[in-house]
Amino acid sequence: MLEKLVFNLLACSLFIIIFFKIIRRDDANYIILLVLQAVGITISFIEIRLGIDISNFTVAAIRYIFSIIIPFVIVVMELKGLNFSEILSVLAAKFFMMMGDTKMAKAILVKLVSKYPESYYGHKYLAECYEKEGGMRRAIDEYVTAVDIKKNDYKSYFKIADLLRDLGKKDEAIQMLDHLVKTKPDCYEASCLLGELLCEQERFKEAANVYHEALKYKPADFDLYYNLGIVYTRLSDFQMAKEMYERAAEINHRMYGANYNLGLIAFIQKDYDIAEKYFEESLYGELEAMSYYQLAKIYIYKGEKDKAITFLNKAIELDPSLLKVAEKEKTFEKIKEYITVSVKMDEKEVEEKEIADEEDEEKKSEIMEEQEKKARAYLEDTLRLVEDMSEAFSKQKVEEKVNYIFNKEKNKKELEEKNKDLEKDKDKEKELSKEQRQKELGTN
Repeated sequence: MLEKLVFNLLACSLFIIIFFKIIRRDDANYIILLVLQAVGITISFIEIRLGIDISNFTVAAIRYIFSIIIPFVIVVMELKGLNFSEILSVLAAKFFMMMGDTKMAKAILVKLVSKYPESYYGHKYLAECYEKEGGMRRAIDEYVTAVDIKKNDYKSYFKIADLLRDLGKKDEAIQMLDHLVKTKPDCYEASCLLGELLCEQERFKEAANVYHEALKYKPADFDLYYNLGIVYTRLSDFQMAKEMYERAAEINHRMYGANYNLGLIAFIQKDYDIAEKYFEESLYGELEAMSYYQLAKIYIYKGEKDKAITFLNKAIELDPSLLKVAEKEKTFEKIKEYITVSVKMDEKEVEEKEIADEEDEEKKSEIMEEQEKKARAYLEDTLRLVEDMSEAFSKQKVEEKVNYIFNKEKNKKELEEKNKDLEKDKDKEKELSKEQRQKELGTN
């Protein structure tokens, strides 16, 4: 009997505390708690009123959990600054979000932040709801409020910058990200996004600084090295680009883009053996056709005609569009007649290859994928320019040699004619001298 009196005393005390919280905060969420307490107290009241003892463990557990344990835990939580109503609303909202009902989740959270404007989690999860619904501007406003409440919420700060980027406000996004990486330099996502946006605006030196700073915190990150390779390629610093691509290839042996770019750099530097090695290592994925194509060019320069024909045909078989490219290449002038592959590919085969390429490639952001293509195109254009310059230089040398021989022969003939004229002049002088002496002798 004593146990029941103590129980009822504690239960009623906690009931009164919770009741006054409802009045003070005018928050209906606490009514749920009162109902649970009422269930436990009612069970105990029935036992006392009827003079019976319900020894069932389940009933006793429900009575204590509903009337004592849950209310006591909530009172302690609130003494420590936690808000039961906020936690309950957030859990309910997360449940509905998980079920895909963002409308219901949003309604709960809007009610929460209206009641408790300083609810950090209320604003943060409401921002996520707006984001899922496509309301980017409202999402930004809620994330900003969350950051104002919790200053070290770097994830929300990053989210704001990311959403600004999506809205096309890239200068504002760069400004925010720059502040974020200075405040929290180990924020990898912020460094990557800032570098991407700087690359998009062709501010490559600034992007290089951002990536190098990020490497201090993630020194073995493939993406950072690969992005640095792209940046230095666009800056025409091929030596640094080569070093960065090499580091990227060491970390991720399956990233064939790095090997392909290294092959192009070696090709530009006329190091054909090294270029051949890198192109062979990139003979997979979406770059397979171009790797065969570049290898065909290398074998032309190395004088291996049969290999060049084989690899050129293989490249065109994989990518029929390379046929037109090859026909315009002066490098392939002597082997064009040996292109025997059919340029028609079965549509199903093309589709399967595209799917395989997508699965094989690492996932990249759209910005860096575009920058990667530009860097590769830049290297390929540089290679063509070097080849054209080499050809023009060779032609110039031939022309200079021909002109030298021609001028040498011309000068030789002119010299011979001049010598003949000199000889004639000498003969005339001799004749005149002879005539003059004879006249002098006749006079005497």
